[in-house]
Amino acid sequence: MKNKRKRPSKKQHHNSFKSFWIIALFAILPLIYGVYLCTPEIQAVFFQATKVSRPNVARPNYSHDENLKIPVSQFPLTEQIIHHKGYTVSYNKDKKIPNWVAYELTKQKTQGNIKRNERFIADPIVKGGMANNSDYSRSGFDKGHMAPAADMKWSNEAMKESFYFSNVCPQHPELNRRKWKTLEDKVREWAVADSAILIICGPVTNKKSPVIGKSRVTVPSKFFKVILSLHGSTPKAIGFIFKNERAIAPLRNYAVSIDSIEQLTGLDFFSSLPDSLENEIESRIDTTLWSI
Repeated sequence: MKNKRKRPSKKQHHNSFKSFWIIALFAILPLIYGVYLCTPEIQAVFFQATKVSRPNVARPNYSHDENLKIPVSQFPLTEQIIHHKGYTVSYNKDKKIPNWVAYELTKQKTQGNIKRNERFIADPIVKGGMANNSDYSRSGFDKGHMAPAADMKWSNEAMKESFYFSNVCPQHPELNRRKWKTLEDKVREWAVADSAILIICGPVTNKKSPVIGKSRVTVPSKFFKVILSLHGSTPKAIGFIFKNERAIAPLRNYAVSIDSIEQLTGLDFFSSLPDSLENEIESRIDTTLWSI
């Protein structure tokens, strides 16, 4: 008869288990330490694989988040920021016009088929004074859209909101129907080409700006528009300035750097971008990148 093998005691089994984890810990410590000493490229691969957030690892895939849409004013500004379905507006109740309007236009949104509304109405969310149709009657100025109706044909609600008085300014007819419209058409082409772009536009006023109507709606002396594209072949941005008068010159004649618009308006655009990228795209004017 063979002798039975004696089973290890519970205490011996516990000590063996404990020894195993001590050895495993000493084995893995050099690996963890090595990751923190390795090159940034290897670090990036490691932390991406383990889904650990590393704030110092650059991420090239920028998106048009809400922070990009909101310019930072360098001076006190009377405003009510309203987020509509199709655009965000900074409305000035004293001037009865927007300070700026911002929206993202995607390739998909340009393919909508909602018909133009044509009926201008009060913005129900605005607190304070607002223009009305009688203010513009026989004033010599159009009700000029900031976020154009043609960019809102992807939604009935967005189309309706584009005709709020919080989205329009007194605009010279020969600007509104000429080069301002030409630029709006170009913006849609750029949205299709680059999949998505961000647009911020608005009026330029001063203390001596004239007013129209009983509501005393401020008439801008100029208009600006800045466009940011982050989804094309290379990140790029461009600005435009138009005097509030007849405009018939080629579109490229109105192109300016975004830096110059920031100096004119006191607004800091796209401040949430990395500084190096923001400085690069806002300081230059390269109309060839935009085919104008």
